Amino acid sequence: MHAPADAHIRFTLHPDHHPAVIATTSGQTSDAARSDLHDLGFRSTGPATMVLARIDREEPHYTAQAAHLLQQYGYTTEIDPALQEEIDTEWTWGNYPYPWCTRDEIRAVSTEAQRIHDDIAAGRLIIHLHAHDGHTTVAVGSYKEGVRRHVHLHGENHLRQETDITFDTEAEAVAEFHRLYSVAVRPGPAPLTNLEQAVRQLLAGKPPATTANHAPAPSAEPPVAEPGEHEAVLAALFDQERQWERYRPFDETTIASHESLTVRVEFDHEARHRTDVAWTIAEYDGPVGERLWHATVTAGTPIPLIRAMLQYLDAPPLTTAGHPDDVFHDAAWHPARHPARTTWAAPDRTIVFESTPHAVADRWLLYGGEDLDRAAWTIHLSAGVPHPLLAQLAETAANLFPSPTRLSPRPLPAPTRGLPAALPAQPARRR
Repeated sequence: MHAPADAHIRFTLHPDHHPAVIATTSGQTSDAARSDLHDLGFRSTGPATMVLARIDREEPHYTAQAAHLLQQYGYTTEIDPALQEEIDTEWTWGNYPYPWCTRDEIRAVSTEAQRIHDDIAAGRLIIHLHAHDGHTTVAVGSYKEGVRRHVHLHGENHLRQETDITFDTEAEAVAEFHRLYSVAVRPGPAPLTNLEQAVRQLLAGKPPATTANHAPAPSAEPPVAEPGEHEAVLAALFDQERQWERYRPFDETTIASHESLTVRVEFDHEARHRTDVAWTIAEYDGPVGERLWHATVTAGTPIPLIRAMLQYLDAPPLTTAGHPDDVFHDAAWHPARHPARTTWAAPDRTIVFESTPHAVADRWLLYGGEDLDRAAWTIHLSAGVPHPLLAQLAETAANLFPSPTRLSPRPLPAPTRGLPAALPAQPARRR
């Protein structure tokens, strides 16, 4: 047991980098408290403040563990209500590549990625070369301390891991890296990601960068649909658009089939959380043809975007619409180009449109929130989506944030055809 410690520790969310945590210490034994906080991952940013900033965005989870341990040491701890809400909120990565992992397994992967990040930042792991393999960043490096190992790394931020193969010498590791990645190899470490840059600045006691490459946190919450609004849109689809037929094969699912038999929409009435998939849409090459494209829309997606998709499906515009990039450029959205994708962010940075030209399943992505990993809602669209539909979605999203550079919004096309589901259009019994 530890003797009672005369120190008070207050934990709050960082105002400039959500969800990093600031610990403020006071009392006669605050020096001892700061030492214990350091052992728990917090770093000093001032005489009475320390910060916990991680690349896996799990600061609230580890703060709760730290507060519990510090109470056992005898310290008085206080958690701000906003931080407590974050601690109590269960969330998951919106685009996590290992969906079979449990929450504990996800944290184990992130912990290993955090260790690698810390080793690189502290100079314990020296990166010799890096490359982009078409999907993510890869690198080769050597550990300086302990058992000297030479390793290949794969991934970025909370997904960075060592590959299964280690090398006896630096020369062997580098030669194999050149063989694998050829002309894509570049000297030294890769440029820091936006998240790495922000974390390191916070740990150094500086606010996150606000340059074009390192955007500030959003100044407002992203627009989110209210409970019941999607149900109302579905009801209006059948009340107002007579070319749709309703099927209810299961109590939790309604299917809307267009009279053309080429468009199908599936609505999940059990989608409760704003990131649950509520709509699944698909279009086919004829009544029994191959699927041309599909989309999924989560329950928190703003109603104007849902209506824009339904309007397009009901009556696609006859004229060829411009590319969505042109729409966002005219609306003064912020562009960012990466080796594998292009993104456009709304002026207040609460909505992002992303294009991944080499992907098939998720070629286009529109989401609300600070970043995709903790998005408030998402619209995923596969390859094959007509550009007029993308432009219509872009226009609708841009109109949510009118810019002073735009004198008037472009009119949306008249209401359109219908929604599809990811399953082939099969006949269903009508209830």
